[in-house]
Amino acid sequence: MPQLEYALIREGEEKILRFNYDPYPKAPSIEDDPLVMGNVIETIAEVGFVSRIILFQKRDFEYDYAQTQLLVEVATFLRKIIKEKYLELFRSVLDGSTGLRCIARKLADFQQLFYDQLKGDPIGAYVVLKRIAREEKLRADIMVEGRCAAAYARYTQLLDNVLAQMENMRIIQGAQQSLAGYKVRDREIYRSFFSPTIKPDFLFTRLQAQYPLNGIETDSYQMEDTEVTVFAFPDNVVNLYHIIPPEFRLSEDEYELLDTARTIVAEHKPSREEFIDPERLREVFFNVGRDLVEELAGNKQLELSEERIKKLAEILVRYTVGFGLIEVLLADERIQDISVNSPQGQVTLFVVHNDYGECTTNIIPTRTDTESWASKLRLVSGRPLDEANPILDTEIILPVARARVSVITNPLNPTGLAYSFRRHRDDPWTLPLFIKAKMLNPLAAGLISFLVDGTRTLLVTGTRSSGKTSLLGSLLVEIMQKYRIITIEDTLELPSDALRKLGYNIQSMKVAGALAKVGAEVTATDGIRATLRLGDSALFIGEVRSQEAIALYEAMRVGAAANVVAGTIHAESPYGVYDRVVNDIGVPRTSFKATDIIIVANPIRLQGGLSRARRILSITEVRKQWEEDPLLEGGFVDLMKYNVETDQLEPTSDLLNGDSEVLKTIAANIRGLAGDWDAVWDNILLRAKTKEALVQSATKHKMDLLLEARFSIESNNMLHNLMKKIQEDVGKFDSDRIFFEWEEWLKRAIKKVQLGERYA
Repeated sequence: MPQLEYALIREGEEKILRFNYDPYPKAPSIEDDPLVMGNVIETIAEVGFVSRIILFQKRDFEYDYAQTQLLVEVATFLRKIIKEKYLELFRSVLDGSTGLRCIARKLADFQQLFYDQLKGDPIGAYVVLKRIAREEKLRADIMVEGRCAAAYARYTQLLDNVLAQMENMRIIQGAQQSLAGYKVRDREIYRSFFSPTIKPDFLFTRLQAQYPLNGIETDSYQMEDTEVTVFAFPDNVVNLYHIIPPEFRLSEDEYELLDTARTIVAEHKPSREEFIDPERLREVFFNVGRDLVEELAGNKQLELSEERIKKLAEILVRYTVGFGLIEVLLADERIQDISVNSPQGQVTLFVVHNDYGECTTNIIPTRTDTESWASKLRLVSGRPLDEANPILDTEIILPVARARVSVITNPLNPTGLAYSFRRHRDDPWTLPLFIKAKMLNPLAAGLISFLVDGTRTLLVTGTRSSGKTSLLGSLLVEIMQKYRIITIEDTLELPSDALRKLGYNIQSMKVAGALAKVGAEVTATDGIRATLRLGDSALFIGEVRSQEAIALYEAMRVGAAANVVAGTIHAESPYGVYDRVVNDIGVPRTSFKATDIIIVANPIRLQGGLSRARRILSITEVRKQWEEDPLLEGGFVDLMKYNVETDQLEPTSDLLNGDSEVLKTIAANIRGLAGDWDAVWDNILLRAKTKEALVQSATKHKMDLLLEARFSIESNNMLHNLMKKIQEDVGKFDSDRIFFEWEEWLKRAIKKVQLGERYA
């Protein structure tokens, strides 16, 4: 083996041993190559304890702490034998030259075993030594007397002593069950102990590319050019989300080319102004990267197709101005959340999957990664992230998705940086989509649609990850396009841009976060009060957290309620909302009565408790005839309530009997509905039937676009036009005729989609 350079690198409390295997003629592998294993163990014996091992050859092959400690134990044992001069010590206790001559050859074999085979094949060395010990024990029993008997006895004692020490090593203990039929020098056994994460030199994230040996494949799918496989385990309740992105399947020439290109591109540090327009920034870097890759490929006489050059340029952008493998994960529409915990380099990244819940992954971000993301997020948001401001909430807009990002650092997180990425759906959620997902049923969708049209004040409440913001976004789709909408958020999560492209009159306002300490951003309270000067508009508050609730209720009471006012708030029940708003934030009880409807959405545990599903648990109206405590005085009346046995949101007797002050108030202002509960109920059922018909048609025709925002908006527009037209024609609300004509429109629309005349 050629002389190889190594370096000891300290990262915090870690001590990393990094070898340069560029001169080595083969790919370095501890598990497959005894020369590599021997070199690593011999070096550890020299330098002492290390926590990680990296073998570099175009890419980093990294062995984590647990794998490294197996080698540290072998190296420690080897160093002990050398330091204590086992053989010299043994020779000194033999009976003179006679005993030494009896076992001289055996001592030479013993020495070769330890100084050669132990380093590169400790399991093989153990098996050979155990066989020798067994044979020598038999020989010693035969030689009860004679000139060599004492030497053999001491020799077998030496073998037993060494074997006992080897059996304390974890690699030997772990191999015991696999030794039946084991052939010395067979490297297959080491693959169950060692499996490196692989990191190309141009990026910093490490990836465990090999599939888990005890994993059971439960799902696999292709996400553009990334392979996704989900594994379950017989002894664990957490699944593994395993990906192999294209950047880990490049040729050695392509790796070298990208590493050179990244070094050149990284010399340009984008400014705050450039990061404000991420789409333009990426376009510029992509064009520069494509030209650079093409030029470098030409210099290296490397023939690449135009498509391949484009793909390499995309990867280059991802790892310069982008967020690396985070972008690969966010490209998966089934991913809801991504968690990056500290300390970096030691903990795998976690995701929440739509179908498999919480999963670990084969991705290990490094400190370089997380610090790079933090720098970019400071530029994107214009907000600080440091010891004085250890919390940062912002959003990122990528070509593959939008996401909310929360970051914490020292001193709140003493071990470094930690991240949470919440992926937003590419298109707005709609009530038909929620019906398909079973978060609510058609009747609940019809009721919510009626309440939104009735310009009520609504609060969507629930715990974290309950779907509050997504549900609030679906209410935006229910507002008729002729009305103006204003959204107020500290982190932009509502689908304002998407709705604007669909023709909505919508204005977004970004305000300071509740935890912000410095900066020029306007507070949420001032933002809400500013909306009162912007004319008649529906008002949507991304999340009610603090003192802005006082301004929100002020807006509700002085006139904003001429249209819908809605927001989200963290609580688990209607009374929890009251307690938070009145007792914690300080909104007067009388002001709280401006709330008309509280929708509670929470995750529930499905049978077995291993998976969760989002459900609306109640739709509750807030009545006004109470003084001190709405819970004790009947101020909260459920219109619909979730039944855990049927897994359905069911109407209460109050709703079925028309005992709803909110619905009566809405009806009182609508011609044909005032004082007629049957007509109100008919209107709600009509809306429910149209939502249900969309879901059924989408399933029947395998046409999910019928559930998306664009089609839902057209469906709502058609329904409103038909309700107005038919009521004018016949003088009453004829739900059967309205639904018939709406259904005929739906059939025609589906036909046009099938013929490619729409949404081509």
